[in-house]
Amino acid sequence: MSTHSIPSRIQLIDVGPRDGLQNEKQPVPAEVKIELVHRLQAAGLREVEVTSYVSPKWVPQMADNHAVMAGITRHSGVRYSVLTPNLKGFEAAVVDRPDEIVVFGAASEAFSQKNINCSIAESIERFAPVVQAALAAGIAVRGAMSCTVGCPYEGDIAPERVAYLAGLMKGIGVQRVDVADTIGVGTPLQVQRAIEAALQHYDLDHVSGHFHDTYGQALPNTLAALQLGVRNFQSSVAGLGGCPYAKGATGNVATEDLVFMLHGMGLDTGIDLDALVDTAAWISTQLGRVPQSHVARALLAKRAV
Repeated sequence: MSTHSIPSRIQLIDVGPRDGLQNEKQPVPAEVKIELVHRLQAAGLREVEVTSYVSPKWVPQMADNHAVMAGITRHSGVRYSVLTPNLKGFEAAVVDRPDEIVVFGAASEAFSQKNINCSIAESIERFAPVVQAALAAGIAVRGAMSCTVGCPYEGDIAPERVAYLAGLMKGIGVQRVDVADTIGVGTPLQVQRAIEAALQHYDLDHVSGHFHDTYGQALPNTLAALQLGVRNFQSSVAGLGGCPYAKGATGNVATEDLVFMLHGMGLDTGIDLDALVDTAAWISTQLGRVPQSHVARALLAKRAV
């Protein structure tokens, strides 16, 4: 197993406005989503996954995508990404001028069938024209690779399946990929093997870690990825989100938990932790709950004292 020096500068993508909010049962007003993006970028986030262009029939929470994108005051140096599941979604998204689109595939055949009703190879065929259209329009393309270590239907996923998916994405022009532990069952060595599989097709600057904390492994898995030299990670403020197709899968790792760990290691994120905790408290209040992340709860309690 290869090892690299841990990068000194870490780039985080907050996926809370999209991945975090998409499964909320009660409608979240567009103005709240817009304010969430504004608070995240004010806290120092330089990449935010804002919304998705999927059918409102399947994800009603994202039906306000145009209003949200139109309402954002964009900051120079911040990348705004959106999820586009097909060419129709891309055509709707391009009007709103995203900096990056996200297409998605699974390293599990069963998950691919359950999620988008097609095989892995067929999903890539569907995404090829979307990727080509985005690149022609000067829009960056990221590929989300789900179930890279475990699947709710197949169990453990072999690294060869991750390499296969990464190779297919590279073949259609996807510029960078996320190695996602969608159901949060991965442990550090499994995650390192999945990342090494992706590195057969992408370099370290174009691979990111996306870890869920279902079994409390998101931070150990982040450290394992850092040890391989990965410097890009995805997280969700207040730990919002989960996977609608994976029973029991809880949220993404909380951005504030990740930032606390990274800062404690002496690594630079460019993020103001206190402002981030304020944002976690604010969005949790909007959703009628208390913050779920360890760091938000700890720092808010410390402030109260």
